[in-house]
Amino acid sequence: MSHHFDTPTGREDPKLNLCDLYLFAGRPGSTVMVMTVNPEADPAKGPLFRDEGLYVFRFDTNGHGREDVSFKVQFGETNHGAGGEHVQNFEVRRAIGDGAGHGADGDLVAAGTTSRIVTADSGVRVFTGLTQDVFAGDSAALRAFEAAFAEGQYKPEAFDNHVNFFAPRRVAAIVLEVPNELIGVGLVQAWATISLFGHAPEQQVARWGLPLITHLYARDDDLRETYNRTTPSGDNAAVLDRIGEVIRETTFLAGTANDPQAYAQRVLDRFGALTLPYELGTPASFDYVGFNGRTLHDDVMDVMLSLTTNSPLGDGANPDPDRISMEFPYVPVPDRG
Repeated sequence: MSHHFDTPTGREDPKLNLCDLYLFAGRPGSTVMVMTVNPEADPAKGPLFRDEGLYVFRFDTNGHGREDVSFKVQFGETNHGAGGEHVQNFEVRRAIGDGAGHGADGDLVAAGTTSRIVTADSGVRVFTGLTQDVFAGDSAALRAFEAAFAEGQYKPEAFDNHVNFFAPRRVAAIVLEVPNELIGVGLVQAWATISLFGHAPEQQVARWGLPLITHLYARDDDLRETYNRTTPSGDNAAVLDRIGEVIRETTFLAGTANDPQAYAQRVLDRFGALTLPYELGTPASFDYVGFNGRTLHDDVMDVMLSLTTNSPLGDGANPDPDRISMEFPYVPVPDRG
């Protein structure tokens, strides 16, 4: 797992590579959504975001599997800042109803340039730019664990090294803090997408709801591309079947479930449509007890490994709390160390 390069599309252009999604409460009455992309982010070498990319946070507010509200972020062509770094303009648009599903249309709620904090009259705050990756995980251990699984072996000792592969990594982040009334009330189901949008019809190339779905379960390029191009209301049968198969076989090899089939079904029921549930206005937590958003502190690798194996399996790599701020934009930016 070379930092989320999980599909041919993502390997071709890292700016279209969706790394992570976070969702948690911000200022009173607001919700923070964070999308990280581009595992090769370096503003000195090139733009952080694709100017033909459409980066979207999507919310299903009534449980019907389709977005009712979307926040669409687009970036312009690249200019050079005072220090020679690559700078892009951006716009954030809010779309509702039928307009939330496709296209770049919507009401403009914020605009600015990368690497700056923007506070708009709409109450929306935005940061887009370089950040240190707060995700933690031992990718070499996961590769070894999955290689053993492919040979019919259960190898939890693969995670004994406790190395955080992502500690030195930098990614690009899109951080929005949005008044709750611009999203909805109560429980929402969230996911993020990246689409190519411009000279040709819109084509979704990346999707992220629950963490690590493609890395833990969809282990071949074709299935990963299928997932990344599908919507929660679309045909997810192949992906769900594969998730169930991996969980059944893993718990059988580990001897951790009396009935691997029944256990796998319970996990699939918990995963639902593979979107991230969140009760607006409540403390977020992605943990063993349940999923309610996801904070920058949550160790999702351990949670997903434990659910997959029905055991307290972890990789010993935890998000670094010193990197996470209590103030907007919450993610670590270079000038803050």
